[in-house]
Amino acid sequence: MLLLLETPAGYGLFSLKNNKLLKAESESIYDNFKTSADAQRQVSLTAFQKFADTKAAMEACTELTEGTVGKSLKKFLKKNIVDAGLSDSLAVLDKTLGGNINKKLGIEVSVLSENLKEIMRGIRMHLTDLVEGLDETEVRQMALGLAHTLSRFKLKFSPDKVDTMIIQAVGLLDDLDKELNNFAMRLREWYGWHFPEMGKIVTENLAYAKVVKLMGYKTKAKDTEFSAVGVPEEIALEVRSAAETSMGTEITDEDLANILTLSDRVIELTEYRASLSEYLKLRMNAIAPNLTYMVGELVGARLISQAGSLMSLAKHPSSTVQILGAEKALFRALKTKKQTPKYGLIYHASLVGQSAPALKGKISRVLAAKLSLCCRVDALGDQVEPTLGKEFKEYVENRLSSLEEGGMKSATKGISRPCAGKFEKKPAVKGSATKYNAEDDVVEEPATKKKKKKVVEVEADEEEAPKKKKKVAA
Repeated sequence: MLLLLETPAGYGLFSLKNNKLLKAESESIYDNFKTSADAQRQVSLTAFQKFADTKAAMEACTELTEGTVGKSLKKFLKKNIVDAGLSDSLAVLDKTLGGNINKKLGIEVSVLSENLKEIMRGIRMHLTDLVEGLDETEVRQMALGLAHTLSRFKLKFSPDKVDTMIIQAVGLLDDLDKELNNFAMRLREWYGWHFPEMGKIVTENLAYAKVVKLMGYKTKAKDTEFSAVGVPEEIALEVRSAAETSMGTEITDEDLANILTLSDRVIELTEYRASLSEYLKLRMNAIAPNLTYMVGELVGARLISQAGSLMSLAKHPSSTVQILGAEKALFRALKTKKQTPKYGLIYHASLVGQSAPALKGKISRVLAAKLSLCCRVDALGDQVEPTLGKEFKEYVENRLSSLEEGGMKSATKGISRPCAGKFEKKPAVKGSATKYNAEDDVVEEPATKKKKKKVVEVEADEEEAPKKKKKVAA
């Protein structure tokens, strides 16, 4: 029987001399591999192929972990078994790898048993003695280098899982919001000198910039077709009527050219912001689907940016996730010994925003607990669909509704009904309608505990005589 052994140094092919070990007890096999001389009596080296460098070893190790037959292994087995004409069965530790070897090369692969595992363990123990020219120190260095290279390869993130792009995108989105606000306000103020009434009629910044670009001078408002930029007809009528009675000043062509350039910049930045927002949404759904489903892509991206990475956010406890973004308020409260903040960035989540002011702290705590679990699943799992996020969001919504119902019940707590007895209608007596009965007008007062007043007698007759001051001798 032939034994295939994969080592950090290379592939080894051994032949089993003592076939009795296959039928012996697995516990007694160790006694046959106590020393290197015992091991040489049990097995012998048929062939050994050393790896050229660490890169070749890493490629071979990756193929073996996936259970596939690589080029180097296929060439090694074909040369030493198929071409050599050996008909012995081959023992392989990995079942998937053995099936692929049998399928590609037609080599008979034996069924793995506990005895074969013990024999392989004995060969590894005396590998340097069985293979000539192999040093134990060299094997250890090769194993260490291969372990480091393989770990880097396994921990390497795929391009779709890079959260650095999310951090940069959400940072750029916040900067765009600030710049757009500044540019839009500057455009309104600048064009407002020429047509101040239009600022109150067209309130949206993008629509305002498009109207300025389309209309230009206010005198052209009558001939301008505002429907080309998506402005409703009633707003267009207001703009035309306001242009006729406008109190704005006249501007030159050079002034208008600069204003139109600024309006172009506002339109371009607004369109770019929309495309960047869509890019961020797609990235967040690919990297953190559960987190995105719970709080949305914008709040989720800001949480990742504040933590530094998705993995760092997953390592944070739920109490830290709850106040993430409110660090200044937290340290100020600790310094002044006042109440610490109840929420940070998750305040902008819809689940916290739709709750009552008195319940925002409780809901933010519940939401942070579920968000920390979602982040860990997104960072360490390979889910594509937000199955966990859907379940947790439903739980938080149910918790919010139960807290709101409990708050309504507690608002009416302590209000008791008045202690009024049951009204009994007295039977009518003949002739009672003409007579007045004073007893019917008496209202019975409910029995109440009367407090006893303490009477304090003050003796007014007894007055203390004023003490005479003694004269001090000069």
